[in-house]
Amino acid sequence: MVDILHRVGIKSSVDEVYSALATVDGLSGWWTDQTQGDSNAGGVVQFRFKADGFDMKVTDLQPGKQVQWEVVGGPPEWIGTEVVFDLKQDGEYAIVLFKHQGWKEPVEFMHHCTTKWGVFLMSLKSMVETGTGAPYPRDVHIDNWG
Repeated sequence: MVDILHRVGIKSSVDEVYSALATVDGLSGWWTDQTQGDSNAGGVVQFRFKADGFDMKVTDLQPGKQVQWEVVGGPPEWIGTEVVFDLKQDGEYAIVLFKHQGWKEPVEFMHHCTTKWGVFLMSLKSMVETGTGAPYPRDVHIDNWG
């Protein structure tokens, strides 16, 4: 198994970052503006990009500390993987320790997703710090996959 890992500092409180990760409105402000569903524990949130997307079951919510999802719909490489956002405060920065874990192998699509997660985490940072993110379709496109 292989994982995608990122660390991002956001000049903010962990509570503000948690809200951006744990609500449909927050998520649509930095990942994709085509977000809907139930962001409560046990719910499923749908994220759409072009004609496809991902369905995430919310498996754990710890206010100010963690948001965790299991991928239940989307590309075969993503099904059964987990996305985890761990949060901690470090002075004036909320630190996001991001994991997209459980990939079976580092296929080319994983390389793409690693870069795109970085792009979207920078969108999260911008949204929380300035009020304006760059969710899909206004994100940085890196290839014909998006």
